[in-house]
Amino acid sequence: MSGRAQLMWDEAVTGYDFGPEHPMDPVRLALTRSLVGALGLDRELEVVAARPAGESTLRLVHREDYIDAVKAASADPGAADVSYGLGTVDDPAFAGMHEVSALIAGQSVGAAEAVWRGDALHAVNFAGGLHHAMPGAASGFCVYNDAALAIARLLELGAERVAYVDVDVHHGDGVQAAFWEDPRVLTVSLHEHPRTLFPQTGWPEETGADCAEGSAVNVALPAGTGDAGWVRAFHAVVPEVLADFRPQVLVTQHGADTHFEDPLAHLAVSLDAQRAVQVACHDLAHEYAGGRWVALGGGGYAVVDVVPRSWAHLVGIAAGRPVEPETVIPEGWRQEVYARTRQLGPMRMTDGRLPVSWASWEAGYDPADRVDQAVRAARRAVFPVRGLLP
Repeated sequence: MSGRAQLMWDEAVTGYDFGPEHPMDPVRLALTRSLVGALGLDRELEVVAARPAGESTLRLVHREDYIDAVKAASADPGAADVSYGLGTVDDPAFAGMHEVSALIAGQSVGAAEAVWRGDALHAVNFAGGLHHAMPGAASGFCVYNDAALAIARLLELGAERVAYVDVDVHHGDGVQAAFWEDPRVLTVSLHEHPRTLFPQTGWPEETGADCAEGSAVNVALPAGTGDAGWVRAFHAVVPEVLADFRPQVLVTQHGADTHFEDPLAHLAVSLDAQRAVQVACHDLAHEYAGGRWVALGGGGYAVVDVVPRSWAHLVGIAAGRPVEPETVIPEGWRQEVYARTRQLGPMRMTDGRLPVSWASWEAGYDPADRVDQAVRAARRAVFPVRGLLP
């Protein structure tokens, strides 16, 4: 199987369920997996269920007292300790929370191990990308930070340079915090500006600790940014810093909540632009990381129209069989959507926003354009530190 892509999947990850009123509905995971099957993508890769992350693995990122608090809340949700971010509106405690959170983390760690050891060139865990969890607290719907744990495991296995690129609408604050003082890890986050969105971090001036200056890159985009600006900002920053950093592995987080239909944020990105950036991440992994690519899910709360299609595209790209945007979605999957949600599912794998066009940064920038101002701020904060022209 060496070199073949892996899809990390265990049906039990759908037990990551904060309750019927919570926006992170696990049906988004079940529908994504069934759409992957309906499109035949699971025949193009190896479907693997990794073991849950054990205590020693969780401690690579998380404090022991926090893990104990999660276990206690998992056993008795009513006794959750809110000082650890548990039992809150964002992160309600539920029975079995520790076990399913460790299982999701285990899929991302397993993906990292497979890619590092050469068992797979690409590995996808769309149930992962829970990037807000802190070493000592749950935050933003995230209990264990599987993305940070995957990176920490790569370092434990001997990786010397790991790059993390996060295109979720929210700042990848937990991953940034985990490696703030570690120059072996480059964290890059494109997100809605902290003035208008949780977690109110991810300012361009956040560039890493003194001992790791320039290892954190933040592109804080104005609310309302659409396809052309979003893709332009990605290409204006990410390829140059990856070329300079020369990662051995690329870990990417693909929260689908940048979409114009997402109810919790304010960007205006289409499925077609999300797919274009997924393709770009795949290509950057091959250009700068020997093809070694770990791709994770993340946020996304338009759970029928957006999330399954976006992440099915991601799986297809990783599998080496990209789904053409004009592909008609199988009727059987749409029937499943209606049976599960009483909603009508989308008809095609596109929002009809093709081609996705954007202007290269090298062609010049507009100092009055708010997206260009965001890109300029990020480049000015980090590029000179890394010896690059701002």
